[in-house]
Parts: sequence; C-alpha cells; structure tokens
Amino acid sequence: MAFTNTVARYASFGTIQSIPGEVIDSFWYIIDNNLKGVFILENTINFELMNNHGALSVRFSQDDDPETSMVIDFNYEFDNDWPRLFHAVDNMGRETIMTRMEM
Repeated sequence: MAFTNTVARYASFGTIQSIPGEVIDSFWYIIDNNLKGVFILENTINFELMNNHGALSVRFSQDDDPETSMVIDFNYEFDNDWPRLFHAVDNMGRETIMTRMEM
C-alpha cells in the first residue's frame, strides 16, 4: 500500500513556486492524519484546491476509486491564482507533491 513506508518527502519546483509552504504541508497533514489507515492509497493521489468562501478547502481523490473523496477545510486564505490540481506520488517511499503539468 502506498504512502505507508515513507523514506523522504519532497515538493517539486513547480509546486514550491506556485503555492505557500503551509499549503504544501496541508497535503502531508491530510495524508498522515486523514488518509493513512483509512483508505487503501494508490501510488498517485489527487488534491484539488477549492475556494470555500475565501478559505482553502482541499479535496482528496483517487483515479481508480472515483466513489471515494474527502474535503478538508483549512483556515488559510484561498488565492485564485493558485493552480487547482496537485498530485502526491509515492515512488518506493520517496513521496513528492507535484503540479499537474509535472506529472
């Protein structure tokens, strides 16, 4: 099962350039506190940034399991200039957050 044997965690150059570190940290928070042990995670999972009345909400989903998704709300201010879709990829324990264009 992916995201269970973490060796190292990274964010791609495109991710670091496009969103604040607090938002990147929110992806790891969701994985560690809301997904691990709850869902069977694929090697690539999706995160969609959403505007929730000016605040950030993050929607988790997986391509092979379209029935399962979860939205987590944060107190971070949403920025309309942010890309909307990011992916977390587990490559044998090396986990990376990347933009859609970097996939």
